Amino acid sequence: MPNNSDLLSAGKINGVFGVKGWVKVFSFTDPRENILLYSPWLLRKNQQIKEIKVVNGQRHGDTVIAELAGIADRDAAAALMGAEILINRLQLPATAAGEYYWTDLVGLAVKNREGISLGVVDHLLETGANDVLVVKDGDVERLIPFIQQHTVLDIDLSAGSMIVDWDPDF
Repeated sequence: MPNNSDLLSAGKINGVFGVKGWVKVFSFTDPRENILLYSPWLLRKNQQIKEIKVVNGQRHGDTVIAELAGIADRDAAAALMGAEILINRLQLPATAAGEYYWTDLVGLAVKNREGISLGVVDHLLETGANDVLVVKDGDVERLIPFIQQHTVLDIDLSAGSMIVDWDPDF
């Protein structure tokens, strides 16, 4: 079993599909059906983690449906509802230079080019035009567009820091 820091949340089982044990999945991957590529899944529910292999699956409208090994009827599938789908970080493909997984950005200390601390990346938002960093500093929340070489000047994952071109009063 991988170490907890190596586990990433990839989605959640949020329903059942049909009578043969298939589950509906809310996927955090892009595109959504990519969650099916990361078998086996680690399902976390009620503080317990269970490894399960994805046998089959597909996109179904705005959701994903999946057949899981050992889950053969609707009741067994219903017992998995609410389970968080975790994957091992090692299952992800390597990123190219200048590309980052959102999970790698969360927790980075953010300073502007003058060295003024703006807080820590709490999470990111997808807006369509560009992703947005949500940087929190106590009660202050800043929304900073994630545009590399424009607002985001430098990212140093090993140092846990990010330099941005951003006015602290904005």
